[in-house]
Amino acid sequence: MTIIAVTGHMDLTSDSVPLVREALRETLAPYTGNLTGLSCIAKGSDSLFADVVLELGGSLVAVIPSRDYRENKVRPDHAATFDRLTSLATDVVVLEHESASRAAYEDANRMLLDRADRLVAVWNGEPPTGKGGGTADTLVEARAAGMPIDVVWPEGAARG
Repeated sequence: MTIIAVTGHMDLTSDSVPLVREALRETLAPYTGNLTGLSCIAKGSDSLFADVVLELGGSLVAVIPSRDYRENKVRPDHAATFDRLTSLATDVVVLEHESASRAAYEDANRMLLDRADRLVAVWNGEPPTGKGGGTADTLVEARAAGMPIDVVWPEGAARG
């Protein structure tokens, strides 16, 4: 079983969604039948990755950064997708943080990296912002650990 984690931008433009979905499908296709995906199920890249993992017959593990994440951080336009994906996950791991915070996101990303064999990053190539817990920060940690990384940023993809 290959365990693949995802990190990626939440704010994909609507035109980017089908491009990223197809690029994820191409990246994950070699693992069909032997895939577990780890995702925080955030809007954008995380949820697209989770959908593709399930489409390819893989199993999904949802890593939720805090106990209040669903109630306080999942926006109404993403709630149905979040609920659907967490209900389809074979395991839902909720971290011990009471509330969503930078530390909770950093811990969730660390858990993804600790449990995975490789990382898929839906990333536009921009460096870390210095806030911590973001896509580029997770890539820096994965690279430092020597983890194999597949960067997905198809032609025409953009952040909104």
